[in-house]
Amino acid sequence: MARILIIDDQSDVRLSARIALESDNHHCIEADSPTAALSQLNRHQVDLVLLDMNFTKDTTSGKEGLAFLNSLRQSSRRIAVVVITAYANVELAVKAMQLGACDFVEKPWQNRRLVNAVRKHLPHDNSDANDRFLAFSKKTQTLIENAKRIAATNANVLITGENGTGKSMLAKLIHQHSDKADAPFVSVNMAAIPENLFESELFGHSKGAFTDAKEARTGRFTLAQSGTLFLDEIGTLPLALQAKLLRVLESGEYEVLGSSTTLHSDARVISATNADLQAAIADGDFRQDLLYRLNTLVLTLPPLRQRSDELASLADHFIRIHCQRYQLPVKTLNRCALDKLSAYQWPGNMRELSHVLERSVIMSDADSLSAEHIALQPHQDIDSSLPLMNLEEAEKRMISNAIAHFDGNVVAAGEFLGLSKSAMYRRLDKYQLGNQ
Repeated sequence: MARILIIDDQSDVRLSARIALESDNHHCIEADSPTAALSQLNRHQVDLVLLDMNFTKDTTSGKEGLAFLNSLRQSSRRIAVVVITAYANVELAVKAMQLGACDFVEKPWQNRRLVNAVRKHLPHDNSDANDRFLAFSKKTQTLIENAKRIAATNANVLITGENGTGKSMLAKLIHQHSDKADAPFVSVNMAAIPENLFESELFGHSKGAFTDAKEARTGRFTLAQSGTLFLDEIGTLPLALQAKLLRVLESGEYEVLGSSTTLHSDARVISATNADLQAAIADGDFRQDLLYRLNTLVLTLPPLRQRSDELASLADHFIRIHCQRYQLPVKTLNRCALDKLSAYQWPGNMRELSHVLERSVIMSDADSLSAEHIALQPHQDIDSSLPLMNLEEAEKRMISNAIAHFDGNVVAAGEFLGLSKSAMYRRLDKYQLGNQ
């Protein structure tokens, strides 16, 4: 999973880019200025930067963006940069390229163009070896065999499991082994979409369909035509929209917002959730008939803490991948380090294991990683004794501390705090913590 830094002074632009890129299974962090971006680069290893060219000093010259590119070039960092601006022109594009930018995307962008630009310029090892479902035991290999068997059908599939267990990777594996492998695999993170944009995101809208619809938008069902549509975090879908999704699953029919023409989708739907959908049904938050349409076949992924027999192999895999990525000699993991990993509960699952070992590889000069190189902290150390404050301030402090503890990983922080992705994103917006 690649880590992308989005630099733009407009929060709605950052959110739009984040939705598009996280739907393509990338991890995003944000900065609202070049200065804040440099701070993020000092805290995080970043694979690609998405850079706006204009900030507070002016809105047309691109000077601040060019200055950031120049400072990046003069530093020791070698990071791919895709430039975005609403005031694109040949001269500015040429200047950006001369300072090291690798691509140029004009606002307002088409999501497919943005995603393709990012994919094109990511390090190749991020797109392949670190983005597949890993199986080193008989139990998980049986899970893979079942997934491949399921892939041969066109039945809808529901994948359940905690955040970070590899649900999106398993969905891609099913697609790749199906007769739709040559057609699009379209992913949408339901939890990251504002509720008022759900219908437009899924079904699209025509120009002028509503106040801000200045351009037509192609929905995910249309993009996934003849292919696979992966609906991640399906449990966050608002009740009002569940009936619309149910209609598509039952009949294949839907309408673009602002159009009376009925379209037909033949996309296979794979959905995923970390939620207890039966409990949501009991609470009146999820439709029973929709679940019946989604869970024709169910695959459940075990959390990492239940894969202790695979931990050594998984750790070796991530160490090898990260050493290759940073052009370092391959390191080994000694017994004490493995014992330390085994004693940890891994609330962030596979994603957290990869991040922990990535830091260890970077920070260690030794050929063998020992326990002292594994930077783990007991979860109870996260600000368990707060000073007297109101409830909102305490919640803000806890969320901020959890995000810092998990190195900017909102998903892992939310898992620890018992919050869904959508709940975390709402609180990030409420407390203006988008740059965490």
